[in-house]
Amino acid sequence: MSETADLKVFFNFRSPYCYLVSKTMFGLLEDFNVNLVWRPLGAWDGRSPPDRAKVKMPLSRQDVARWARRMGIPCNPPPPTTDPTPAGRGSLLAEEKGCLREYVIEVMRCEWAGSNDIGQHEVLIPIAESVGLTREEFESVLGDPASQKKLDDNWLEAQELGVIGVPTFIVNDQLFWGNDRIDFLEEYLMELRLLNI
Repeated sequence: MSETADLKVFFNFRSPYCYLVSKTMFGLLEDFNVNLVWRPLGAWDGRSPPDRAKVKMPLSRQDVARWARRMGIPCNPPPPTTDPTPAGRGSLLAEEKGCLREYVIEVMRCEWAGSNDIGQHEVLIPIAESVGLTREEFESVLGDPASQKKLDDNWLEAQELGVIGVPTFIVNDQLFWGNDRIDFLEEYLMELRLLNI
């Protein structure tokens, strides 16, 4: 049996860099013998605080637009007030039901390509249904205090591990922060001889 490693992913649906990495990160699960350990975050967790975000927004939007052009994907940012927490809570159900990849890709596409506010349940529910989740179970997880606690616990774990932003990938004791660190992550997985052949 091949060796495997856990690939821990800290992810916030409001981050434009998580949008960019959503287009590539799931390929790692196909290319390498890794187990995805999904750690979604909510609210401002893993992101610059509001006052700092206001200062950074013009530059980060230029930067993300350049990345999007390079990748050949659309980039139409959502309203600045978008709350990623419901999407993060919903992703826990998507993971449980085996449709996390489809859910993440569709939520990020709706938000960052379609400029939609994914903090609104009426925006998220059709996405959930399109990937195979039922309205009833999705609304249930959005209202379940346990799903909020899971996001809060994920942020506590992130801070204990030294995570300072999203997306962050962790394998063993190695942290890779940012969409532009995927190449280094792949190299490290190659060094561990985890290529799926």
